[in-house]
Amino acid sequence: MSQPLIQPQAEPLLDVQEVQFWMGKAVAWESPDTQKDTCQYLSRLRDFLQLLLTHISNMKSTTEAMRRLPFLGQFLGRLCWNPYITADAASRRLLFQSLWSLYSEQPSSAVERKANQWIRRVFYQLATEDHTATQALVKHMGVPPKEYHLKILRKMVALLLEKIGKSCDSSGSPNHRCSCDSVVAASEACIPLVMCPEAAPLIDVLLQRAVMCVRATLSQDFLDAVSSAYSSQCLSLEEQAVASLWYHSLPSLEGTVFSLVQFVLTNTGSVPHNLEQQLAQSMLPKACAQHCSMFLVVNDIFRSILKQAERNESVLSLIHSFTGCFLRELAVLQPQKCVSLKAFFPNARQNLLVPLLTQPSEMPQEAWKDHLNWLSGSLQRLTEEEEKGDEDGDTRGQCVVFEAWFLLVQCAHWVQVALQLLVMEGPEDCGPLRWLLTFYHHPTNRGHRRTLQLVNAREAWDHLRSIFLIPAPSPPADRLQSLVELLSPHPQQLSLAPVLVLSLLVNFSVFSLNPLSGPEIVWTVRIRWWWSGLVWSVKQWVFSAQWSSD
Repeated sequence: MSQPLIQPQAEPLLDVQEVQFWMGKAVAWESPDTQKDTCQYLSRLRDFLQLLLTHISNMKSTTEAMRRLPFLGQFLGRLCWNPYITADAASRRLLFQSLWSLYSEQPSSAVERKANQWIRRVFYQLATEDHTATQALVKHMGVPPKEYHLKILRKMVALLLEKIGKSCDSSGSPNHRCSCDSVVAASEACIPLVMCPEAAPLIDVLLQRAVMCVRATLSQDFLDAVSSAYSSQCLSLEEQAVASLWYHSLPSLEGTVFSLVQFVLTNTGSVPHNLEQQLAQSMLPKACAQHCSMFLVVNDIFRSILKQAERNESVLSLIHSFTGCFLRELAVLQPQKCVSLKAFFPNARQNLLVPLLTQPSEMPQEAWKDHLNWLSGSLQRLTEEEEKGDEDGDTRGQCVVFEAWFLLVQCAHWVQVALQLLVMEGPEDCGPLRWLLTFYHHPTNRGHRRTLQLVNAREAWDHLRSIFLIPAPSPPADRLQSLVELLSPHPQQLSLAPVLVLSLLVNFSVFSLNPLSGPEIVWTVRIRWWWSGLVWSVKQWVFSAQWSSD
């Protein structure tokens, strides 16, 4: 009586004679004209492969499997190259399952590393390369080679989808492999296929699979390949898969943010409506509303950019538009999925957070002025505390003021409302509004010049009022020329940000009591000021002012 190769308890035995029989068949089937014999034994072969798969799955490692079943690699390899076996769906499925069960997530020996390389090569060749016997079979069946390989690839993807779809069983017997082991293996197998549409369903599932245990991680090479394919628009992913990609891969998230920054810097003719469309298409605001940690990362990127380019209107507009889109996405989430606003804005002063995030449409217009006066007073007290701290050598106040200004940039809709009210209010009521507008455009108090900036802002505002309140059809040319000089930067002396004056000009044109002369004034100034390159700002503020007036 023959002796069994292995004797696991409560499992069918692998008989030596049976193993020798099937190894002999695998060798014999490599010869020509063996189709009839192969097909005759397919049913029995499937039973043996199922028995073999059971033994492999119950072993702790690939090293143990190769030690206890030394014929395994040669046997499976010969069957994989037999087109009559791989053409049978059930046999092919069992072969693929056996190979994936032998793949090691973290190879601990030379045997396992070599096995991983061999398994990847087998799968790749089965899905992409031609084989003489395969060509003969495909030609005999009348199937185009490309169609054959696509079907093989789809079968492989379907098998992997089933494998990684199983729930985590890491709490089971230590003699059983966790089903999460296949996650890394599947992600590595996808690397050369990330641009194949047939692999997209597998990539989606891999990205969205919940991390149930430490084994359910994704290959970094896989994440890099997916990120590169997606950013170059060579891969289409579902919304949740895109969010999961950003959640797993910080470089991918950073790349998306920087691409948006690049968009606003290179498309200076865009208006806020186009920018919001671009943001919506990127899916970044929606993903950030669902993942607080992602929003915090995006905000940190914006902070870093602002610290180097605080006067760049394109960047300011991007941050404001992004925050608006984010808040709208946050509002549509179910209450049980929402995180507190404090978690999204941990660095902001809590007494300023809700008042600034509140939309003007959420309160009566009669309350706008008092609301803005309160905001201006609160921000002004922070700057006074900063100045006092600077005198004492304490720089913490600078961080507090920067965070308050950053929140104001995110909620710049209140700056637009302040501009509208500056046109409609009398001179005795506009001090806090002018202070808020000046702080928005000049947040830092370099050289302790904030007081002088406020004086310049008052002069610009008075000058514009005098132009737009003149009853004559057209203002004098000298006044228009002086307005152009106000808009032009003067490097040798302290001057207001030209965009501050421009925004006042546009809002006076839209909201003043003498609107007939407004378009003519704006057009004249625009022609004389064309060389300055700030035409984008004209479009930006005209669009914002018209939106506020609707």
